[in-house]
Amino acid sequence: MRPDNADAGYLWDMLDAARTVRDLVRGIQFNEYMRDRKLQLAVERCLEIIGEAARHVSESFRHAHTEIPWRGIIAQRHILAHEYGDIKQDRMWNVATHHVPELVALLAPLVPPEPAGHQT
Repeated sequence: MRPDNADAGYLWDMLDAARTVRDLVRGIQFNEYMRDRKLQLAVERCLEIIGEAARHVSESFRHAHTEIPWRGIIAQRHILAHEYGDIKQDRMWNVATHHVPELVALLAPLVPPEPAGHQT
């Protein structure tokens, strides 16, 4: 199933934020991550964006693409937004270093290319 324009925009937001997380933690060790509060906050914000965008992807598109863990992605966003005092940085690290690269690989083929000449 190809995404409609609204879904395509949300998928692009998810992919962009996921690539950002992947790039932020590339070459970083867990102990470095734990010492860098700015990096932690940047990763958390990108994960929030991924979850918020996922929440807005249409039900029909989500049902057609069950390979993406929509429910877990959306649940993670709710934890970040509403239970921020309970964020476990070891879990954030695991998401950033294991799950996000997998998500990039799953999303990339679903996101239509940007129109020629489009600048972000």
